[in-house]
Amino acid sequence: MMSERYIAAVEISSSKIIASIGKTSGDGQLDVVAVEEENEVEGVRYGIIQNLEETSVRVSRLFSQLERRSGVAPRKIKGVFVGLSGRSLKSITTEVSLNLPDATEITEEIISRLSEDAKRKAIDNTLEVVDAVPRIYHVGNAETHSPKGAVGNSIQATYDLIVCRPELKRNLTRTIPDKLGVRIEGFVVTALATGHLILTPDEKRLGCMLVDMGAETTTVTIYRKGCLRYFATLPFGGRNITRDITSLNVLEERAEQIKIASGNAMGQDTPSSLNMNGVKLTDVNNLVVARAEEIVANVMEQIEYAGMKETDLPGGIVCIGGGIKLQGMLDLLELQSGLQVRRGMLPQYVHLEDGQAANKNLIQVISVLYAGATLSNQECLEIQQKEQIPVTGEAPIEEQPRPKQQSERRRRTNRFVEGLTRRIGGLFGNPDDDSELME
Repeated sequence: MMSERYIAAVEISSSKIIASIGKTSGDGQLDVVAVEEENEVEGVRYGIIQNLEETSVRVSRLFSQLERRSGVAPRKIKGVFVGLSGRSLKSITTEVSLNLPDATEITEEIISRLSEDAKRKAIDNTLEVVDAVPRIYHVGNAETHSPKGAVGNSIQATYDLIVCRPELKRNLTRTIPDKLGVRIEGFVVTALATGHLILTPDEKRLGCMLVDMGAETTTVTIYRKGCLRYFATLPFGGRNITRDITSLNVLEERAEQIKIASGNAMGQDTPSSLNMNGVKLTDVNNLVVARAEEIVANVMEQIEYAGMKETDLPGGIVCIGGGIKLQGMLDLLELQSGLQVRRGMLPQYVHLEDGQAANKNLIQVISVLYAGATLSNQECLEIQQKEQIPVTGEAPIEEQPRPKQQSERRRRTNRFVEGLTRRIGGLFGNPDDDSELME
């Protein structure tokens, strides 16, 4: 069994920054030791950091709070896995192939070469390739998901290239390593890590859709036959509903409270004459329903963009994110799609040791944490060695200079003992050989 390791992760989004520390011992279980969160983030828009200084201060504060937690101290964060999410993230399908000598065994090196060829495929020069996710391989004429060890004279693969705007990674690097001096151990595409953590193998094989509705973006990933088939980020989320409510002459903070307290994506069966501090609840629900239906319609449209139909997704729809907490949102999605809809949950092999974290939206950051724990051997925390200082503050005895009189007295004593030894040796020893006495 592997020794215990500590992993750190951070997820930076438009509504919050959340950081977490987990512990794994290699038996497949992840213990989430501590979680800290900063809300009302103004320096991040659509997942991209706009204000480096503000964001670095907030992240630094989160790291300090984590390091003070009882399950973490006296360890210090030296490295962190960083989640990638934001409006510019999407997938582009590409195909690559290699011709090989007859009866060539497909090795890991050949597969890696194919993946690198896929990442170098020409795409929009305003985008950067983050990852190449294999969809299917063909070795000769045989289709397979696991080509290693197969024999053929050619190999072809279909990849989903995960791409984003270069600013997404660049600004994360300028914020965390450059300003805070903390290494980025790896960038993790949050949507893919989440799908890996909370979707079951059966759901992926049957065909399912994962919807992560955040504040300013909604991420849609579609799986079929056990692999990723589509990935897109839509530029709207729960905050769009909140901003619609501000048209009723209320500030955004108040609009958010009204949305949570009385908003319903399914609307009201009968018109309401009630009002909340001068705001008619009928007007609120008209705005909420209109925007919620628009969001759901755009989510469902992604199935067509993926070249699929609702009947290709018998595994249903799994939903996460703060936006799905709106009353009636899951019901609306189920009604419009005709599919089974469930709320995403953490699996049993993830254990929350931090009791304060139970009510937080943790799936995304824990997915990044789990990816860091399972896909690498990195240790993110260390105990700093402090220089040993004597309790009294005095220098060690052997380093203290001896008083002059004490040193002279010891020299006289040593000469006396040496002389006495020679005289005894002359009386009882061999006068021609005194080498043993002199050793």
